[in-house]
Amino acid sequence: MFGRRPDGRRVKGIDPVVQITPYLMPMRCDAQVQLKHSADLEKIQEFIHKERKEKKELISHMALIIAAYVRAVSQNPGINRFIMNKQYFARNNCSVAFTLLKDPDNIDAGETVVKIKFDLTDTIYDVRDRVDQAIQANRGVGQKNFVDKLLAFVFKVPGFATCIVSLVRVLDRYGIAPSVLMDELPFYVGMYITNMASIGLHEVNHHIYNFGNVSLFFGMGMPERVAVVENGETRMKRFLPIGITADERVCAGAHYAKFFNDMRSYLDNPEVLTQPPEKVLFDNGLEYHEPKPEKKAE
Repeated sequence: MFGRRPDGRRVKGIDPVVQITPYLMPMRCDAQVQLKHSADLEKIQEFIHKERKEKKELISHMALIIAAYVRAVSQNPGINRFIMNKQYFARNNCSVAFTLLKDPDNIDAGETVVKIKFDLTDTIYDVRDRVDQAIQANRGVGQKNFVDKLLAFVFKVPGFATCIVSLVRVLDRYGIAPSVLMDELPFYVGMYITNMASIGLHEVNHHIYNFGNVSLFFGMGMPERVAVVENGETRMKRFLPIGITADERVCAGAHYAKFFNDMRSYLDNPEVLTQPPEKVLFDNGLEYHEPKPEKKAE
């Protein structure tokens, strides 16, 4: 309300061509743009193997993609905006959510959702540690996080879920939804990512939710082999396909292009992510930070 929300601050001075889009496309499902990126898996694997061999650092493909996203946001802060009630807001955090199997060996054990906040100075090691700690804290059939407990409570009374969701939608529309919900619910993040390869499926272009304010959805798929021509010779090369769904209203296409080009550059040269960025750009003068993750015991 009055230009401030628990998760962001109103942005003024928007380009009129961009500012009109929420009026033409009031819902995120109206404004979904779907893309596909094929990351060079050979370069990614080479980096992961080198880190493991020379530094004893274990890095996953998903952690690397999230680290590239965090670094790209640090250089393109306008990407981390969202739209609510047709108004533009700068997000006051850099956050990512993903769905986690409680037991990777038993798909019937159920799922939970993990939400993580990152600092824009995070290196790939910081991102890896945050992701690993979140997974360890939430994996296990007996583990219950805030979302699990909330849903269990809501579904105890028939029809209660409809009332709660409707109430939150109204409060959210005017920026007065409880901050605890925005801190915990996975629908209030800059990016939602899903690793379809972990369950043996190809990449997907997942929808972005009208509930909350997710602006980007990344869907990793099974590696694929594609014929490429290098140095005048044809060979089969491995790529990691990523389906991307974006809310086109968030910023101009040129800004999206720079953001995705930066992400591509970081995935092609992941060594850059082992060091903090030389500078960090914040949107609308809204600076935010997250404490560094605790280091794992040797």
